[in-house]
Amino acid sequence: MNRRNGESIRGVIPVLEVPFLDDEAIDYAGFESVINRTIGANADALMFPAFASEFLKLSAAEKAELETTLLAIGQSQNTPVVLSVAEHGTRLAAQAAESAAERGASAINLLPPHRLGVSPTAMRHHLETVLIAAAPTPVIVQYAPAETGATLDLGVIADLAETHENLWGLKVDASPAGAVIAALTRLSTTVGRPIGATVGYAGLHLLDGVARGATAVQPGCSFTEIYVALWRLLADGRTEDAFELHRRMLPYLAHWMQSVELIVAAEKRISYQRGWITTPVVRQPGYALDALELARIDAFLTEFHDHLGVRNQLAVRN
Repeated sequence: MNRRNGESIRGVIPVLEVPFLDDEAIDYAGFESVINRTIGANADALMFPAFASEFLKLSAAEKAELETTLLAIGQSQNTPVVLSVAEHGTRLAAQAAESAAERGASAINLLPPHRLGVSPTAMRHHLETVLIAAAPTPVIVQYAPAETGATLDLGVIADLAETHENLWGLKVDASPAGAVIAALTRLSTTVGRPIGATVGYAGLHLLDGVARGATAVQPGCSFTEIYVALWRLLADGRTEDAFELHRRMLPYLAHWMQSVELIVAAEKRISYQRGWITTPVVRQPGYALDALELARIDAFLTEFHDHLGVRNQLAVRN
């Protein structure tokens, strides 16, 4: 696979979670387990770190060590890796993007700066500086207005796409996502090359996004198999079956996506109950699941037993 042409940005690209021990230290062996199990669930590529990775609670040294582990396993198993760049400072973001490209990332996910009221001029400079530093590695710009409060000017995206071929497109973590993805499809005609879109937001808008031209979904990793099954139904043209599977997922996703910390806690609990990780610990400050939410996770594992292979590997909930 050519890492530099964006072909790896297709299909199911889960964001990896970071397992912690009881004292909130990183469980590095557990992280390797998460990587291998997600690859084993037939993910098309892996992404790290992002909101689902609790990246705001990781030190630079921790993040670097986890990235090194991921890149090594990804290379050994021929699985593309998308590394995320979230540094607020333009200089630091460019250095991180250049390093990610040099270390073998198949693509870079760029979370634009969203603190301290960045001006449109400074935002454009930030995006362009990172694109230049990463070239020719493809760059996906993340659009997450609910989580960051920042918006992106699609006119700027179009201008940058005309002069920087490695601007692949956007990861759309917006709600609703359809209008943004449709606009990117129209931009493709204007620019004269495809401007891609991936669906984030736990795949809540996956069916609509694919109908409008999205080529990938970037959910959490704890139930990758269900997203893979859904994606294959869509690829096979089994639209009604895909709609039905997605309909069954929606009540759970809609509840968990009420906040980032809630879905992080829920996904970690799912991974824990599946035996992927040894604790469901989230770093503080984090969300504490109550009895009703724990029961909902049990119901989810039971309902999707056929996809996930187990109802619950825990005989007794801790």
